[in-house]
Amino acid sequence: MSKTCFLFVDDVIWCLRDLAQQRPASVFDIDYFKMLKKCHDEWGATVQLNLFYRTDFFYGSDEFSLSEVPDAYKAEFEANAHWLKFAFHAKQEFPDYPYVNGTYEFVKKDYMQIVDEIKRFAGEKSLAKYIIPHWLPISKEGCRAFYDCGVEFLGVTRGDAREFTGDESVLPYGHAARLLHNRQKETKLFTRPTKDKRILSSICAYNHVSTAEYDAMQDLNTSMPDEGTGLRFRASSHLCLNLNTVEEIETQVKDLAKRGVPHIVAANHEQYFYKDYFVYQPDMPQKFYTLAKTLHDEGYRFITAEEFK
Repeated sequence: MSKTCFLFVDDVIWCLRDLAQQRPASVFDIDYFKMLKKCHDEWGATVQLNLFYRTDFFYGSDEFSLSEVPDAYKAEFEANAHWLKFAFHAKQEFPDYPYVNGTYEFVKKDYMQIVDEIKRFAGEKSLAKYIIPHWLPISKEGCRAFYDCGVEFLGVTRGDAREFTGDESVLPYGHAARLLHNRQKETKLFTRPTKDKRILSSICAYNHVSTAEYDAMQDLNTSMPDEGTGLRFRASSHLCLNLNTVEEIETQVKDLAKRGVPHIVAANHEQYFYKDYFVYQPDMPQKFYTLAKTLHDEGYRFITAEEFK
């Protein structure tokens, strides 16, 4: 059986801000893109970057949006579109759970704003049709909007969903307000399987599946059709780089390979690469290199969402 793997990065905006501000001769003169290209050139990595439309005020960063990315690099992005893809993620980092109760019109507007910019500066060949929304949960109407915009695959949450009792203390960061705003009938709570204990109690929405349904997909390049929207649901990831040490990343990949898992998915978040981020991880390049090399050495072939089933 062919062994495949998939790598995606959420919350991406700063590397494109660097590109717009520095205007280098090549996209791959930018440190972040240079790191990704090394993963591709040496170990065959493919990468999907899930984009914010704009930077957020929270970190005091300068205001920047995708509209400022020059189209001067479009040909270079198109030439590398076989391994470097872009996709929608969210308008910006805050608020959390931006689409958990989103209307059709709201989700479609945000989606098209990002996609139109991707097509402008990177070409349609660079656009991925697999979506991992910010924080993952999205309303049924939002799912319908995605499908009508040409999205084929959507990431999901999983576990036993439960009703919200009204006790706001069970959710961190004021998330209860996000659950209640324009609340849809499918919006509930679940226990998130994560190493980040702060968000064990989380919100789920329409794109939520049972543990059994998720487990049936997780280790395979496969998806679950959703008759209500036309989308195909996919398991999200086996490991997240920013939640693991270099050593843990290598160990987890080798353990998955030893178990005979035929399809491995890895995730990350862009901001941990940057020195001005408050929880900057200086070994982030090494995490990428370790992941790519270990997957390659274990006989896995990187794919893009174009090969999803």
